[in-house]
Amino acid sequence: MNDFSSLLKKTAEDFEINLSDEQLEKFNIYYELLVEWNEKMNLTALTAPYDVALKHFCDSLMMTKFVDIKENATMIDIGTGAGFPGIPLKIFRNDINLTLLDSLNKRLVFLKEVCDRLSIDAKLIHSRAEDGAKSPELREKFDIATSRAVASLPVLCEYCLPYVKVGGQFVSYKGKDAEEELDSAKPAIKILGGKTRSVDKFDLADAGERCIISIDKREKTPKAYPRPTAKIKQKTL
Repeated sequence: MNDFSSLLKKTAEDFEINLSDEQLEKFNIYYELLVEWNEKMNLTALTAPYDVALKHFCDSLMMTKFVDIKENATMIDIGTGAGFPGIPLKIFRNDINLTLLDSLNKRLVFLKEVCDRLSIDAKLIHSRAEDGAKSPELREKFDIATSRAVASLPVLCEYCLPYVKVGGQFVSYKGKDAEEELDSAKPAIKILGGKTRSVDKFDLADAGERCIISIDKREKTPKAYPRPTAKIKQKTL
């Protein structure tokens, strides 16, 4: 086992996440590709082995501690960027039917290389979140929509809840101000057909307090949402 795999194995075990040798090998390849491609394009500010193991890979996997992901669940990772949390979750739970959506095509070129090298079957979609949510092929088609995107929760809810089928859930990764964001998002959650299920806090070692917010989809999202980005930025729900 190489140095990165050993580091990730130990770091994950600190959170009671046990990775097989095959999974560790895939994460190692993913890490090497991330560092290699990051020299050509801006994928992440974090490239040190421990930072990637903790703040990208383990953080992504923490959803499995708090969210009941049913077997063969359909999941869309919105604004996936370098593939977080979608690809780590797929490595850990290969049964997940994964879709990765991003607005920047060159990121999808990177993600295709990752998926090909790891023999991961995932659908890659080049689209802005608000456009994809209007597509009949994507709207209210997923058991889980997730995002680690850096945007306020009211904005993320408007982008992400329209993708979730009734009975599914939107799972958002947030930092220490999660409860304040959730308070401000309550009107949006109600308008978009959601209801907060759970707020789970955890300490990500020296990365500080993190939070996973799970929002159930109770009713269909009105057709007017999501609005164009300019309107969302002008006035959140």
